[in-house]
Amino acid sequence: MEDKRLKLLEVLRKNSIAYGDFTLASGMKSTYYIDGKMTTFDGEGALLVGEVILDMVRGIGKDIDSVGGPTMGADPIAAAVGIAGHLKNDPIRIFAVRKKTKEHGRQKLVEGNFKEGDKVVIVEDVITTGGSIFQAIEAVEESGGTIEGVIVVVDRQQGGEQNLNDKGYTLHSIFKIDEVLEK
Repeated sequence: MEDKRLKLLEVLRKNSIAYGDFTLASGMKSTYYIDGKMTTFDGEGALLVGEVILDMVRGIGKDIDSVGGPTMGADPIAAAVGIAGHLKNDPIRIFAVRKKTKEHGRQKLVEGNFKEGDKVVIVEDVITTGGSIFQAIEAVEESGGTIEGVIVVVDRQQGGEQNLNDKGYTLHSIFKIDEVLEK
């Protein structure tokens, strides 16, 4: 597991870190940006993310039914976890949470193979304050799911973990920001 985590760190540093002046989704300013999708939409990066997160999910609980999170950041992560589960003969359902309810068809906010009563782990590429994660949590809970934990690839350590803890949720991260940024 540690070998895969370290290889993922290499891929993340190569593909996903940019330096400059950025405004984050939270509205905060930053001198660096982590574009997690450049890793999670990469074949090698996706495979590593899927394997590492599946192991983390099973560490949270063998009875976790499904993983998913806010579209777009969580989409490739959930797919990678589902594929890793299939390859390990350890199936897990995957889903995505829309930003707003679809106005046609079944008019669902939670799309994919989520089922009412599922024990869920929310996944996301990066957390700053947790805003998009809270939207996904709310949608899953309103749809009858129970949140067992949250896993992110990178925790920017800018309040997200504390915000989740304050609401009774536990954050697990593959990396903290200090591990990711080149020294």
